[in-house]
Amino acid sequence: MSTTLAALVVSVGTVVVYDLRSYKHALLNDLATQAELVGHMTSAALAFDDARLARENLALLRSRPSVRAAAIYDEKGALFATYVAPGETGAFPVRPVKGRPVHAGSSETYIGAGDELVLYKPISENGDLLGTVYLRSENQMMERMRDYLVICACVTVLALFTAWLLVRRLGHTITTPIDAITRIARDVVARRDYSRRAPRISEDEAAELVDSFNAMLTEIEQRTRALEDSNREIVRLNEGLEARVQERTAQLELANSELGLAIDEARNANQAKSAFLSSMSHELRTPLNAILGFAQILASKDMPTTPEQKLEFSGHILKSGRHLLTLINEILDLAKVEAGAVSLSMEPVLLAEVLAECDGMIAPLAAARGVRVLFPEAPSVRVQADRTRLKQVLLNLLSNAVKYNRDGGAIVVDCAQPSAQRLRVSVQDTGVGLSPEQVAGLFQPFNRLGQEAGTQEGTGIGLVVTRRLVELMGGEIGVTSSPGVGSVFWIELAVAGQDGALPAALPAVRKASVPADGPAPGAPHTVLYIEDNPANLKLVQEIVRFRADLRLVSAPDGHFGLSLARSQKPDIILMDLNLPGLSGFEVLAQLRRDPETARIPAIAVSANAMRADIDRALAAGFAHYLTKPIDIGQFNEAIDDVLSARMRTTP
Repeated sequence: MSTTLAALVVSVGTVVVYDLRSYKHALLNDLATQAELVGHMTSAALAFDDARLARENLALLRSRPSVRAAAIYDEKGALFATYVAPGETGAFPVRPVKGRPVHAGSSETYIGAGDELVLYKPISENGDLLGTVYLRSENQMMERMRDYLVICACVTVLALFTAWLLVRRLGHTITTPIDAITRIARDVVARRDYSRRAPRISEDEAAELVDSFNAMLTEIEQRTRALEDSNREIVRLNEGLEARVQERTAQLELANSELGLAIDEARNANQAKSAFLSSMSHELRTPLNAILGFAQILASKDMPTTPEQKLEFSGHILKSGRHLLTLINEILDLAKVEAGAVSLSMEPVLLAEVLAECDGMIAPLAAARGVRVLFPEAPSVRVQADRTRLKQVLLNLLSNAVKYNRDGGAIVVDCAQPSAQRLRVSVQDTGVGLSPEQVAGLFQPFNRLGQEAGTQEGTGIGLVVTRRLVELMGGEIGVTSSPGVGSVFWIELAVAGQDGALPAALPAVRKASVPADGPAPGAPHTVLYIEDNPANLKLVQEIVRFRADLRLVSAPDGHFGLSLARSQKPDIILMDLNLPGLSGFEVLAQLRRDPETARIPAIAVSANAMRADIDRALAAGFAHYLTKPIDIGQFNEAIDDVLSARMRTTP
């Protein structure tokens, strides 16, 4: 019956579509012929402006009952003559306001609208447009289609009924034996009962199939019995062996699993240890370089210093010591957070009080750089948080905003409420901003915000601790940044209670900063020092100041260092490896590719003191490798060694 239905749909559908398509063409051609005759008969009436003759010509359409209405438009699109069949409406299209003729053109136009078909046909005489014929005819396509649907339904029902009678007649002869075989085969497979047999109800090919199926079941039954007898002994012998094999296999899998986990843990621990030691070596040696270096100058008898210099050097030592203390404290905080040893006292905290305390603590730091800090009006809202940790989070965001801001810039603190249960506090700065790559790795340990700027110190773990503390308080932290515009760091916490509306955000104030160039002492041999840390640069300046045979020039990054190397032609280049923009290795590679700077010796000065880092630098082409903190004796020996070698090789 499905096959019959599919064949009927394809065949009857093809005939109907073909007939409807032919009928549509015939209908359109008939309507076009009528319009052509009407246009030919009324061309004289249009030429002589005889509307009566045009109406008489249109009245001849009474012989065509399918035409419901007709009209003649002149060449300007004005209604010239009309005809309406009895019982029809007399609404006709009117000329548009601008006077453009109704459907003016050189081709006829058909418009189908429901059960009506409209034709616009131009009337031309010797290539001149005289007017337009309008015919509105009955669209008999829908009625014809309905007739076809009724016919198709009747034919389909009759054909399916005939197919059903045939299937019913053949069912007893063919389907019943096959159905019996299928049912018994299913039972045999499900129950393993090979004694079942299919009934033989006829004497034709189906009966032969039943006999063959029953014979097959008999053979299977005999072989199954024999196989079961032989398998019983094998099963008995294998049960003990399988039990022992499964026990040994389970023990081996457990041992392998434990070994794999141990190997992965050891590998991860080793990688984490290497990364931690490398980062800590660099971060700890950077402030120690200034501390030990200036201390060596103060303790050296060969480098007499004035009281003013002693005071300045002591200030550098104190500043670096405080930075080292901050680094150690942040590492301890991170260790506590990671170990889950931080205990929080969650309570409703009045945000206005915390912001007021942060304002008083951040004001001196901001004033030192000329940065304005704009706090919102005190919001009467309480958040669910630990008061001490919330204050630590806000101070960390504010200090970063001051540290990485422009001199004379601004910081805007804003409060907003994205929902009734959440409060957002944002800190917006006018710094250099962050790229999408920097934002993606922002909350990773030892990822310094100011690394690209090259002017700020930091452990790079403050934001990691901040994020963990915010998450422990049930909040969220995020950042949006635009390079060259600034960054917005925000935290969201749960609202514990609120008495008033939050104020609107205050506009940020941006002011460009102009970097200052440090002075360079003069000496016969020119030494170029490429260093992004001001304290380290100051230390080398003071060391070189005691040597009359050296003149120091400095560059804060790799690009500027390359320019100075090409213009100054220094005798020695001292270079930090962790430079903003271009690393020390990239700067050295560009120096070696330039014939004018290829022979200038370079000394690496870096806080990376791992053996692999030293070997890599020497293999890249550095003449010496000095680790921070700088040993002044080794520093002078390296300078003298390079100068001696340069004098021996210079003709």
